[in-house]
Amino acid sequence: MQTPSDHAYPDHWEADVVLRDGGTAHIRPITTEDAERLVSFYEQVSDESKYYRFFAPYPRLSAKDVHRFTHHDYVDRVGLAVTVGGEFIATVRYDRINADGMPASAPADEAEVAFLVQDAHQGRGVASTLLEHIAAVARERGIRRFAAEVLPANNKMIKVFTDAGYTQRRSFEEGSVHLTLDLEPTARSLAVQRAREQRAEARSVQRLLAPRSVAVIGAGRAPGGVGRAVLRNLLDAGYTGRTYAVNRSLVLDMHEIDGVPAHRSVGEIVAETGEPVDLAVVAVPAERVPDVVADCGEHGVQGLVVLAAGYAESGPEGLERQRELVRQARSYGMRIIGPNAFGIINTANGVRLNASLAPESPARGRTGLFTQSGAIGIALLSGLHRRGTGLSSFISAGNRADVSGNDFLQYWYEDADTDVVLLYLESIGNPRKFTRLARRTAAVKPVVVVKGARHSGSAPPGHAVPTTRVPYATVSEVLRQAGVIRVDTVTELVDAGALLASQPLPAGPRVAILGNSESLGLLTYDACLTEGLRPLRPRDLTTAATPDDFCDALAGALRDDACDAVVVNAIPWVGENGATESGDGEVLAAALRAATASAPAKPVLVVHVELGGLADALAAASSSAPASPHRGPGAAADPGPGADPGATAANASPDLAPGTDPGLRAGNRADGTGAAGRGPAPGLGGPAARGPGSAAGAGTGATATAGPPGEGPPAARGEAARIPAYPAAERAVRALAEAVRYAQWRRDAAEPGRVPEYDDIDEGGAAELIRGLLGAAPGERGVTLPENDARRLLERYGITVLPTLPAPDADAAAAASARLGYPVALKTTAPHLRHRPDLGGVRLDLADERQVRQAYAELTESLGKPEELQPVVQSMVPRGVDTVVRAAIDPAVGAVLSFGLAGPATELLGDTAHRLVPATDRDAAQLIRSVRTAPLLFGWRGSAPVDTAALEELLLRVSRLVDDHPEVVGVGLEPVVVAPHGLSVLGASVRLAPPPPRTDLGPRTLPSY
Repeated sequence: MQTPSDHAYPDHWEADVVLRDGGTAHIRPITTEDAERLVSFYEQVSDESKYYRFFAPYPRLSAKDVHRFTHHDYVDRVGLAVTVGGEFIATVRYDRINADGMPASAPADEAEVAFLVQDAHQGRGVASTLLEHIAAVARERGIRRFAAEVLPANNKMIKVFTDAGYTQRRSFEEGSVHLTLDLEPTARSLAVQRAREQRAEARSVQRLLAPRSVAVIGAGRAPGGVGRAVLRNLLDAGYTGRTYAVNRSLVLDMHEIDGVPAHRSVGEIVAETGEPVDLAVVAVPAERVPDVVADCGEHGVQGLVVLAAGYAESGPEGLERQRELVRQARSYGMRIIGPNAFGIINTANGVRLNASLAPESPARGRTGLFTQSGAIGIALLSGLHRRGTGLSSFISAGNRADVSGNDFLQYWYEDADTDVVLLYLESIGNPRKFTRLARRTAAVKPVVVVKGARHSGSAPPGHAVPTTRVPYATVSEVLRQAGVIRVDTVTELVDAGALLASQPLPAGPRVAILGNSESLGLLTYDACLTEGLRPLRPRDLTTAATPDDFCDALAGALRDDACDAVVVNAIPWVGENGATESGDGEVLAAALRAATASAPAKPVLVVHVELGGLADALAAASSSAPASPHRGPGAAADPGPGADPGATAANASPDLAPGTDPGLRAGNRADGTGAAGRGPAPGLGGPAARGPGSAAGAGTGATATAGPPGEGPPAARGEAARIPAYPAAERAVRALAEAVRYAQWRRDAAEPGRVPEYDDIDEGGAAELIRGLLGAAPGERGVTLPENDARRLLERYGITVLPTLPAPDADAAAAASARLGYPVALKTTAPHLRHRPDLGGVRLDLADERQVRQAYAELTESLGKPEELQPVVQSMVPRGVDTVVRAAIDPAVGAVLSFGLAGPATELLGDTAHRLVPATDRDAAQLIRSVRTAPLLFGWRGSAPVDTAALEELLLRVSRLVDDHPEVVGVGLEPVVVAPHGLSVLGASVRLAPPPPRTDLGPRTLPSY
C-alpha cells in the first residue's frame, strides 16, 4: 500500500458547498496536522452518535485512532472533513477492501465508508453532501462501490445512503444493515443532487432577502455617506425586522443613529440583545472589511451585502483582496452579495427590505430583477416604475464574487411571488449551469436576459469567469434553445418585462391591429412582418373614432378566433380649433380596460403617439397587485423574515384556485386561453410618483391597471388586467414577438423530442479506436486525425465520407480517376484554397482522361505548383445544396452542434444555427430550419427540395458521437451535399483530446477562488 509521502496533497478535492439550510461550509482532505481538530470535534459528538459510528460505547479516541484517522495515502485510505470557521463539523473516511473485506490496494475496486456528523449540525444536509464528494474522490481513484455497515436504529444514516439515487443493494447481516452502493452516477442520483442543490441555493438566497434583523455597518455619526443612506432607505421602506447601526467610532453617550440602536460591533449587539444578526450591510472602506467580516462571522451573521469598492474592478491587488474576502466569508458559513454592490430589495409585505442605495423602494409586484451593474440597476428600477411594473425582489450584485444570477434563478424558480425574471448580465460564470437552470425556470415563468459586454472579448473587471472559445452569437442561440428570452438592450428588457408581467402569453403569431391612424397601423403591420409575426389587415377606425369605438373594436378582436394578440394604435384627437382634446386619454384607457374585462384573455398592447392624457392614465397605477388568496396547498402569500422557502409551493399560482395548473397563470400562459379572468374596470387611482433617474427607454410608455394600486387580486384589478403601452410600434411588436416565440418554446418543451437509437452505431468500437489514437498522441492539447483515421471513426457511427485520392501529378490524377470511375471532380486541398470555389480551385464533371489532364494543367498553370495545391480526385455525387455540419466542445458552454449552408455568404452573414448536445429529433429539425438560407433546402424558386430527413439523421449521428465520446472535441463535415435523395459527405475533420472536466456532473460546489 502507498504511504502518505507517495502522494501530494490533493488540493483539487477542496470545495466550498452550500448546505440545506443555506449556510456554507468547506470540504477538504484530512491531513496529519488535524489531530487536535479531530479530537476537539470528537469531544463534541454525543455518545449516541459515537455508538452509531463504532457499534459500541467509544467515549474518546486513542492516540492510535487519531493517527489512523489523520494519516492517509489519498488513494486507498482517504478522509474528508467539513469545516466551518476552521473547525471540523463532520468527517467521512473510506478504506479500500478486497472481496473478503480486508485492506487492499488497486485493482480492488470496493471501499468501506463511514461518516460522523456533529449533532449540532445534523439535519443540515452535511452527510449527503459529503457522500457526493467522497464518491467523486473514490471514482477518481478507481473505486466503483462503497460498502457500509449501519445499525438498524441509525435511520438518518440509512436514509442518506438510500436517498442518494445510486444503484444499491441492501441486506441484514449479524445485527446490522449492510449496504452496497454502485458509485457510477445514474439519472436518479443526478436528479437528486440537482434537487438538493436547488433547495440549498434557494434557501441561501432566501436568508439574504428575508432576514429577521439587519445591521448597517459603517453608518456615520453625522448625516450623509453611504451607510447613513442605506439606513435611511431601510427605515423609509418600513422594514419589518430589527435594525441596528454599527459604527466602531461611536462616542460613549451615543446610543442611536436615526432612531436606530447603535453599537460599536456586531459582537456588542449579540452581547447586549442575546439575538443574532442575520444580514450585515457593509459600508466601510475595503481595507476595513476583513475586520468586519471576522466580527460578523464569529457572531453568527448569515449573509453580507458588501457595498465597498476597491476590489477586482481596481486591478490585480483588488482581485486578490476580493478572493480573500470570499474565502474569509465562506469559512464562517456566510454568503456575499458584492463586493461593489448596489444592494438588495424585497417588497414582500412581511419583509419590506430596502438594503440598497435606491432612495425609493419599488412598488410591490411579481417581477424579479437581477443586475450586475448599479447604474443599469438604477435605470431599470426607474424604467419599470414608470411603466407601472412592480417588483418582488431586486438585486444589484456588483462584482458578484459569490452570489450570482444562478443562485437567484434557483430562488425565483420556486418563489410563488415571482412570475417574471429579468436579468442584466455582464458575464456568465457557469454557462452550463446557467443554461440548465434557465431551461427549468423558463418552463414555468419567463426569463428575460440582456447581456452586456457582448463584443469586448473579455469579462468586465471584477468578474472571474471561465474563458470561452465560441462566439457570443453561439452562446446567445444556446440560451434561446433553453427558453431564455434574449434581448439586446435594457430598453427591450423593460419593454418585454412590462408585457410579460401583465398579459397572458399568445397562443400563436396572428396579430390584429386596430386604431385611429392608418399610417400607424401600416407601421405596425410592417413591424409584425419584420419580426416574423402574421398580422391581419389593419383596421382603421378613422381619426373620428371615439373611446366607445375603440372599446367595441377591441372586444371584437379579442373574441375573434383568427387572432392571438391585439395591438391598439392611438393618436390624439384634434378639435375644431386644432387643439388636442383634453381628458380623452383617460377615457380611452378606461374604454380599453372595459373591453378586456369580458373578452377572452389575449395579450393587448397599446402604441400611442403624443397622447399625453392616455400616457398619464396608463401610468396612473404603478404598483402591482398583491397575490390572490386563492393559492394551492402550502403556498404562503408573504413569508416574513426568516421564513422557510420550503413552505411555499414550488410552482404555486398566485392567481388560480387550488389544483389549477400553474402553467395557466396569466403572465405565463402558453395557450392564451382561460387565463385569470379580467375583472370589471373601476376607476383609476391618482398619477404615479415619478421614480428617480432617467428610465431605460421608459417615461414614454406606461401601463394601465384596472382599479386602484395595491388592492385586490390581479384577476380583479391587478397585474393580469394591466395593458402595457409603448411610444413606438416597433418596440411594442418586438416585445410581442419575443412573447410569441417564448410561448411556442413552452409548447414545444412539453414534448421535447427524443434522442434516436441507431442499430449500426458501434459505440464500443469507436471507444477502442479513440483510445488507440489518443494513446499514440499523448498530451493535453490533443491531435487532429489524419483523413483515413477520421473516416474510420466516423464510419463507426454510420457516417460515410466519400473517398479522396491524392493526385501529385497528372498521371496520378488520371489513374485515380480511372480507379474511382468517371465522372470525377479534381480539386485543390491547400489550406488557402480549401472551401473556396470562387478562386477556381475545383473542376467538376470531368468525363474522361483527356478532361482530367486538361483540368490538371489549368489548375497548376493558374494557381501554382502541385506540391502547393495538393490536388485530389473524388467521384462526382448527385447535385444538391452544399451544407456544413460541425460540433465542438467548449470548456464553458459544453458540446454544441452547428449547421449552416456552405459558402462565403453564409460565413460573412454569420448564418449558422446551433443546438446543445445531445440533440433530439426535434432539435435537428429546428436546426436546419432556423438558418436564414433554409428556403434553399425546401424548393426555393422552383428548385427540387432536398432530403432533409437524411440531413437531420446526419446531425443526430454527429451529436451522438460527441455525446458518447467526450474525447471527440471537434468534428467538421464540409461540404455535405444534400441531394433530393440522400446526401454525400465530401470532407471531414476530427479532433481528439483528453476530455475536459465536466463540472456540471461532479459533486455540488461553489465557484472556487
